[in-house]
Amino acid sequence: MIGLKIKTGIDKMKINNKLLNKYNRKGPRYTSYPPATHFSEKYNDKSFIKSVTLSNDEKPENVSVYIHIPFCPQICHFCGCTTESGFTKPFLERYVDALIKEIEFVSKLIDKNRKLTQIHWGGGTPNAISLKYIKRITHKILQCFNLNEEYEMAIECSPAHLDYKHIELLKSYGFNRISLGIQDFKDEVLDAINRRRPKHPIDKIIDKIHNEGFTGTNIDLVYGLPLQTVEGFNETIDKAISLNTDRIVTFSYAHVPSILPRQKILENIGFPSSHEKAEMYNNAFKKFTEAGYVPIGMDHFCRPDDEFYLALKNNQLHRNFQGYCTTKTTGQVYGFGASSISQLFSAYSQNVKNAAQYIKKINDNNTAVLRGYNLTQNEKIIRDVINSIMCNYFVDFHEIAERFETNSYKIKEVIAFDKEKFKDFIDLNFMKIENDKITISHDARLYIRNIAMEFDPLMDTKIGTYSKTI
Repeated sequence: MIGLKIKTGIDKMKINNKLLNKYNRKGPRYTSYPPATHFSEKYNDKSFIKSVTLSNDEKPENVSVYIHIPFCPQICHFCGCTTESGFTKPFLERYVDALIKEIEFVSKLIDKNRKLTQIHWGGGTPNAISLKYIKRITHKILQCFNLNEEYEMAIECSPAHLDYKHIELLKSYGFNRISLGIQDFKDEVLDAINRRRPKHPIDKIIDKIHNEGFTGTNIDLVYGLPLQTVEGFNETIDKAISLNTDRIVTFSYAHVPSILPRQKILENIGFPSSHEKAEMYNNAFKKFTEAGYVPIGMDHFCRPDDEFYLALKNNQLHRNFQGYCTTKTTGQVYGFGASSISQLFSAYSQNVKNAAQYIKKINDNNTAVLRGYNLTQNEKIIRDVINSIMCNYFVDFHEIAERFETNSYKIKEVIAFDKEKFKDFIDLNFMKIENDKITISHDARLYIRNIAMEFDPLMDTKIGTYSKTI
């Protein structure tokens, strides 16, 4: 395999407090480059229409659709997503009407020969709304886009609002992957973050998903939450392994109360130390790999027969605002709904975040753009380099040069490549640089964002808005 070499049962790395203190600083997660903090309100509805039209002649040809349902019956205090509570049925119906109107308008701008390969529902809590709305929106998507024979239709679900009948209905609508937001199996942790407990036993939910024939199931965990302990999170990891899902995600809790004031409530409870947080991740890594899971990027784990592993072996992993995906499945992302982000080859566009404002803008203009960003050619190159680091732990300057019809010298010039910048990482055996290729070791996994930051010329301009890297 080129790049990252995978083996199961990888030894735990030794947690070095000096390194933690040195590198645990604020930095982007690089779900996009430039990060969303650089989006501008100069980018407007007209800019978006132009970007969508241009995207028809850009790669990838595939279409990905993201649907944002911002509503939650109860707001979790840790959550960094754009959410609203207290919604009424009439308001929800107006929101769904606006969403469908937006889908109809934008889809007309997209070449009908392009294939829809991926649909992702996020929130908020998509499964907290009536399934009749999910059916209606799904029907409109399938009506307006050219669905590929092989596709992924995934939905994020809270176990607190998931019934067995819901699973049956979602399968009948065409969904083939469910992502369960577990966060932690400990009731005291869920109570601390104001998250409702699962409606049914998680193992029974997973069994039902498998029995209904879904091709994929993942569970999301979060480490670094209030009242979590190393020992307690070990038990959560063991429980996750016992469920035998094909993917497990371990998100690092991002504490940014300056942007998300609700998180300030959690400061009264307290958090694990950075050392304890690193130990939680390290234990998760060891336990998951010993159980046969393969590490993907910085926070995902999958079974060896998962398409993620094949993509990893061929350096074909991709990363966007919905997480990791394969270059085969994902396409340019067209986002629908309040706060949703479209990720096109040459531009990013984000809708207004407030649901009422979104409804008004869609009814007035068919679009609801808040801000966005047009990428320069150099920024596209930097984006692809950072994406390769974050996804594949590997960069081949020659391969990226071919993609942009230039040479490796130009690529290194654009990213201001200087081997001396990486001396500390090289001395720590975190990375190796030879023959215009960079290979990142497993021991660098806690610091992968720090390595990516060295390729980012915009790094220091928005530093106050980011979470800490560890």
